[in-house]
Amino acid sequence: MRSHRWAGRLLAGSAAIALIAGCSGGGTTSTPEGGASLTGPDRVKAAGTLVWCADTWFPPFESTAAGGPAEVGTEAVGLDIDIAAEVAKRLGVTSRIDPTEWDSLLSNLSSGACDLVISGMTSTFGGRAEKADFVDYLRTWTGFLVAAGNPKGIRTVEDLAGKSVAVALGSSIEASLRAASADLVATGMPAIEIVTVSTSHTVKDRSDSEAEWIKRLAAGQVDALAGDSATDAYYVDKPPYAGVSEIGGPALDPQPLGIAVRKDDAGMMEAVAAAIDAMYADGTMKAIVEKWGLTDAVELLK
Repeated sequence: MRSHRWAGRLLAGSAAIALIAGCSGGGTTSTPEGGASLTGPDRVKAAGTLVWCADTWFPPFESTAAGGPAEVGTEAVGLDIDIAAEVAKRLGVTSRIDPTEWDSLLSNLSSGACDLVISGMTSTFGGRAEKADFVDYLRTWTGFLVAAGNPKGIRTVEDLAGKSVAVALGSSIEASLRAASADLVATGMPAIEIVTVSTSHTVKDRSDSEAEWIKRLAAGQVDALAGDSATDAYYVDKPPYAGVSEIGGPALDPQPLGIAVRKDDAGMMEAVAAAIDAMYADGTMKAIVEKWGLTDAVELLK
């Protein structure tokens, strides 16, 4: 869901801040296999490259193979990266990922610094539809990590009443959690104790923040960590989460992830939508989701 992004952010150990600001060249490039079956804007065909802005600290959507942020000139990997490469291939061009700060993604798109944005971005959150058009490609939801064995028995929305839940400040996950809490209060149940976590950690602080929150969860100082369903699935079996946490609790507020398209970019919206439709029709989207072990953590749209 990305910001939705504590969605990734707290689980990733922070960060609306990626290492590289702007879409200023470099990036990861993939080459199309076979000829194009779709058409896009003439400028893209002439350039031979489809340039994507992405905040590349958000595994399993985009990161380096080691799980860290992909700097300019290093190879980005992830579910979104594979989808971007497949869209470009179907347009008969190469795909280039330009690492970009999260807060600059849509402004860089608007300025023409990149052709498209793919970054685990929830298309319906925070007025984004006013800044860009979107082609939705998957759906994720608010999920929860709990201590191993789920000692607080968090399985349903009602089980969250009176429980402390950490969530990234300003994320769509926080909005979902607050809505759920209001619903509980309306039925006479206690509110969710929402612990908001800043996403302004530096790169240096990421691992410390990640380790600190999982220690608090394991020690019972917080009852759950609320995050994106896909990032939950990615982190639950990796240090420091492995062995001390598990996926538990309800699935809240499914929301679509979208590829951002610059408004008035003639032909781009239709081309990307056609590519996504084709990926669903021939099973490619399902295969990419399976490759990244996210079959139970994301929802296919078709």
